[in-house]
Amino acid sequence: QQSREWQVTLRAGVISKILTEQEPTSRNRALCSSLRMNGDQKSDVYAQEKQDFIQHFPQIIRVLTEDETGDAIARLKEVLEYNAIGGKYHRDLTVLVAFRELVEPRKQDADTFFLVADDIMDSSLSRRGQIWWYQKPGMGLDAINDAMLLEACIYHLLKLYSTSPGLEQPYYLDLIELFLQSSYQTEIEQTLDLITAPQGNVDLGRFTEKRYKSIVKYKAAFYSYLPVVAAMYMAGIDGEKEHANGKKILLEMGEFFQIQDDYLDLFGDPSVTSKVGTDIQDNKCSWLVVQCLQQATPEQYQILKENYGQKEAKKVVQVKALYEELDLPAVFLQYEEDSYSHIMGLIEQYAAPLTPAIFRGLVRKIFFFFF
Repeated sequence: QQSREWQVTLRAGVISKILTEQEPTSRNRALCSSLRMNGDQKSDVYAQEKQDFIQHFPQIIRVLTEDETGDAIARLKEVLEYNAIGGKYHRDLTVLVAFRELVEPRKQDADTFFLVADDIMDSSLSRRGQIWWYQKPGMGLDAINDAMLLEACIYHLLKLYSTSPGLEQPYYLDLIELFLQSSYQTEIEQTLDLITAPQGNVDLGRFTEKRYKSIVKYKAAFYSYLPVVAAMYMAGIDGEKEHANGKKILLEMGEFFQIQDDYLDLFGDPSVTSKVGTDIQDNKCSWLVVQCLQQATPEQYQILKENYGQKEAKKVVQVKALYEELDLPAVFLQYEEDSYSHIMGLIEQYAAPLTPAIFRGLVRKIFFFFF
């Protein structure tokens, strides 16, 4: 509790400094908007789209299961209902919000697939306030096949709503290629992650800035790049320049998103993040351990070596205490400030001819969201 209060005080001090600047900068407006959205979700366009998305999800399940019968389809229905509902729907809703921004008024299965597979490899305990699918009684490694089922649903839905008579869409192949490429990049990231940090074999020498950047590069594409680019294709925006410029902005956002996720894995409030972090226990090459290794004295390095990648609660506490001793929460807040300025600069430079509102909306969702 004391640690949580300390984090809030630290962040409040940073925000207070920004909000008391004399000039009403765009950063001030973004912060005010972010804090207001946390207090009043009715003002958040994502919240409005979320309700609509949830209401239509049973229809998606019916479409995926209505033409078949038997145990396999019953299993698919159970997999969808357990894994695809819940969470904040950021990636799912970004497609909808971005699409509405990109077209004139007149005119989550992928996320869940990777999360289920990720849970199995991480041996995690819970997500979205419930036990992992693979930890349900009698489940185990059968969940791997269920993850494949979820991925198959992506392409089934794309074909159904893009090639059926009367529903033909010119962007069908673009979306197929986009999802396949993102799947490939995410699997490369997972492989690199597993090779870098095999469970039961702690090698701190592997946790370098270069290796971490490589992992994040592949991971960032799925979390930030895919939703907006999918919306661009659906809106008829397929120019090379527009996509190259969007990629510059979105991959930087994705990198911040991953570093924020690493930070919240340990210092976040599970009641807010809906996730119990296990990066320390799982021997992960996270942003926090990379920063720790860059700053640690020989004595601190020894403490990390003796406790990192271990399941015992007291060893996790030792690592967290070391991070706090090195003031890594403050290091993260400074990184957050610098990253915000950098990304806003990229938006100013590269957003056109796309509407900057798409990117600014994403910025508001990821920066200061967990205050």
